[in-house]
Amino acid sequence: MSGETDLIKLYSGQILGLASDMPFTERLENPDGSSKKRSPLCGSTITVDVNLSDGKITEFGQDVKACALGQAAASVVARNVIGSDRAQLETARDALKAMLKEDGPTPPAPFDGLEVLRPARDYKNRHASILLALEATLDAIEQAEQSACA
Repeated sequence: MSGETDLIKLYSGQILGLASDMPFTERLENPDGSSKKRSPLCGSTITVDVNLSDGKITEFGQDVKACALGQAAASVVARNVIGSDRAQLETARDALKAMLKEDGPTPPAPFDGLEVLRPARDYKNRHASILLALEATLDAIEQAEQSACA
């Protein structure tokens, strides 16, 4: 029974609030780059579109089909992604991974809101869903950069 109680605590009001109030939920019409990522373990899927200028995200859109934890992560990312570049997103992804796997430090600003997901570190089967938003965004940036070079 304690496992169920812990899982219920995991889905805090703050996480559910972020999941239900997600910005940029419309796909972009003419993105510079797009990426669809899926977590094979739980089936969560996120599609991200980006437009870039001088290596920074100027427009962002997403379609999120994920659990509340994946939605909350996508919400935090979307709230802070405009103006971010690849290096900031890689740092955020790596810090989020370390936070979940090794109880590492909170991802740096502007992605420090991902701290709300720290309680999920004990639920390894949820980690991939939580990381999807950052991984899809980084892949969309890579697609945009490759298109610009072509």
